[in-house]
Amino acid sequence: MSPVSVRPLRDFPSTWHPSPDPRSTSITFLILQRPGSVSRAEQRSSDRHPPAATMAKFLTQDQINEFKECFSLYDRKRKGKIEARELITVMRCLGSNPTPAEVHRHLLSHGIDWSGELDFSTLLSIMHRQLQQEAPEEEILEALKMADKEQKGFILAAELRAKLTGLGEKLTDREVDELLKEAGVGPDGRVYCEQFAKAVTRSSAKR
Repeated sequence: MSPVSVRPLRDFPSTWHPSPDPRSTSITFLILQRPGSVSRAEQRSSDRHPPAATMAKFLTQDQINEFKECFSLYDRKRKGKIEARELITVMRCLGSNPTPAEVHRHLLSHGIDWSGELDFSTLLSIMHRQLQQEAPEEEILEALKMADKEQKGFILAAELRAKLTGLGEKLTDREVDELLKEAGVGPDGRVYCEQFAKAVTRSSAKR
């Protein structure tokens, strides 16, 4: 395996990009949620520390290997842990773009402060969470594809509206109208998955 190219923090751009509007995550959850399923609050609780099986769906083996190699470079004492204060450097070396505040929240969710340490399993959990935050369009598109059981590439506007306004932290009809208008609804009532995912991302960026 070729060595991971590690760049010091000073080499990275000084411009920090905030995470997407959390509404993107809520929309993903609403699309997937069915009557009787867990609440969004319960989902948030279980998502704080996703199990290995869940992370495996989002992280390829190549990614995990790359993360492990970079982790090893910062495991200076060779005891299977890295210092929390170096987490932001490690994450940015791995292609993520967290703000200091985001890194702090990740650490707090695992009960770690800046003077502490974290193991590789914790790094995987944090990277999984961060990558989900940074890829709302892909996440929403994946949720739409799961709802589109026949893999037609579209979902009916009425069905999508029912999902977004009927359960959990639902959207208002006006919010759904705005999203559908931006995504475009065909005369047959079809909303194409890719167009809707892009519409949500654009809408979140404007907020």
